[in-house]
Amino acid sequence: HVQLVESGGGSVQAGGSLRLSCAASGYTYNFVCMGWFRQAPGKEREGVATIDNFGRLTYADSVKGRFTISKDNAKNTQYLQMNSLKPEDTAMYYCAARPRSYCSGDPAWFSDWGQGTQVTVS
Repeated sequence: HVQLVESGGGSVQAGGSLRLSCAASGYTYNFVCMGWFRQAPGKEREGVATIDNFGRLTYADSVKGRFTISKDNAKNTQYLQMNSLKPEDTAMYYCAARPRSYCSGDPAWFSDWGQGTQVTVS
């Protein structure tokens, strides 16, 4: 039974920082692509960042230079360090994963999702 558990959301003032975590369990395959997506009210879900077991990263242009994704492969846990937060970063952030050795930026490609954690920047 695959489970993704997120933590670390909250409210912060513009310019502040937050760190999100997502622990994945239940995978039997050694390689797991993990990613972060977000969805603001009235908007479509958009990709934020992805990371695979080889450390290959992708970032949305809107977060490059401000957000950093990382992954502990042994724990199947990923992190999203968010710095210089802006009000437009306000959204529900979702952890996503799929047991593959590579990643796609398409949210439809991911097989497993967390429950989401709210990030509010004012």
